[in-house]
Amino acid sequence: MDEPTILLTNDDGIEADGLRAVYDGLSAVGDVVTVAPATDQSAVGRKLSHEVDVWGHEMGFVVDGTPADCVVAGLESLAPETDLVVAGCNRGANLGAYTLGRSGTVSAAVEATFFDVPAIAVSMYIPVREDTDFTGIDDGDLGYDEAVRATTYLAEHALEAGVFDGCDYLNVNAPVADWGPAPLVVTRPSLEYEMTAERNGDAVTLHDRIWERMAEGDIPDPEGTDRRAVVDGAVSVSPLTAPHTTEHHDALDALAEAYDPAA
Repeated sequence: MDEPTILLTNDDGIEADGLRAVYDGLSAVGDVVTVAPATDQSAVGRKLSHEVDVWGHEMGFVVDGTPADCVVAGLESLAPETDLVVAGCNRGANLGAYTLGRSGTVSAAVEATFFDVPAIAVSMYIPVREDTDFTGIDDGDLGYDEAVRATTYLAEHALEAGVFDGCDYLNVNAPVADWGPAPLVVTRPSLEYEMTAERNGDAVTLHDRIWERMAEGDIPDPEGTDRRAVVDGAVSVSPLTAPHTTEHHDALDALAEAYDPAA
């Protein structure tokens, strides 16, 4: 096929080093049009706006809105000829099933699938512990090489290989570059969940304790899961589908049949 048109977005904002790194890598694969948020929109999920301001940028466009806004505006107006949407590279991993609806990065990929456009969400794991200020880590100290290498490879080959005939989007998570060359491993999202909540007077502190376990290499996730692959130094790629569906549900059918609206 001809070089694809790639819409690139993220949730860390237009000035993020991870976005620039992926832009530079993808530019060797196709025509890249960036449509990214003006400011950090981490963990906003698929929040959508009614109207957003848009202005030009050397890489494409800046949107004063969310990652989902960027995808809708991009696919419907700013880059309607898009063949592939790439979201990232996110500063921090998006691992585990519970992160999929929370992450702005993953949500951008999900939004694209409703336009029947395949997508790749890409994030980089940064080892942090409870006593580490994640926001204080300098992007200049991070190496996005493994994330960029895997994303560029998938963007170049996945469409023609028919990968998206069996899934809607790929959730890619890479280790930091200084861990060394990382193989690409096909995974499934981990089901492990370790959120806690502690009340302190008038406040409740919410905490995801899996990050400390990851930093120590002590995780409960089995082989074949995304988190296990990354902790073991591999790039995780999970093929996923977007529409929320369920199996036929006999118990609910019985309740619906027994429901008396006049009671």
